[in-house]
Amino acid sequence: MRTVGLFFGSFNPIHTGHLIIASYMAHYTDLDEVWLVVSPHNPLKKKDSLINMYDRLEMVNLALDQAEGIRSSTIEFSLPQPSYTIDTLAHLQEKYPTTTFVLIMGSDNLTTLRKWKNFEVILRDYHIFVYPRPNYPAPPEWENHPSITITDTPLMEFSSTFIRNAVKQGKSIRYFVPDNVLNFIESKNLYR
Repeated sequence: MRTVGLFFGSFNPIHTGHLIIASYMAHYTDLDEVWLVVSPHNPLKKKDSLINMYDRLEMVNLALDQAEGIRSSTIEFSLPQPSYTIDTLAHLQEKYPTTTFVLIMGSDNLTTLRKWKNFEVILRDYHIFVYPRPNYPAPPEWENHPSITITDTPLMEFSSTFIRNAVKQGKSIRYFVPDNVLNFIESKNLYR
């Protein structure tokens, strides 16, 4: 049995912080591989702020060009939208019966876990690796839960929202995103 970490996200756009988190999970935990699952539409986010899912996927693939142990996944592209994690997990388990799937999420998502569709089933059947997010300490109720592991992933102080706002304001995003992602954003005039 191999163990795959599922790092769900809009990746609007993918940035260095996402890559550091994915790399940490792939190389500093017992996961065999990490899949960046590009979500067409997160049910807890506004859809109108998202650019085309294929552009977001292309940026993820560009960012993962040299990555070891990390790959992209379009599994949610073929599922009904908005995508609910429990449905995606059921679909993946059916498609890859010999793989153990682990969720990767930020401590900010842990605070809303009870709002997730069938969160009790997720906690019963899957393990969750949590990375820290600024100003979101892990809620005490989850700290000793047997299905949740709080990791020592380096803390990332910036977000995709920060990147989109910087582009809108004409500020440089060099080093916040890989060079090939920066070139893609500029060539398609995204987030302006």
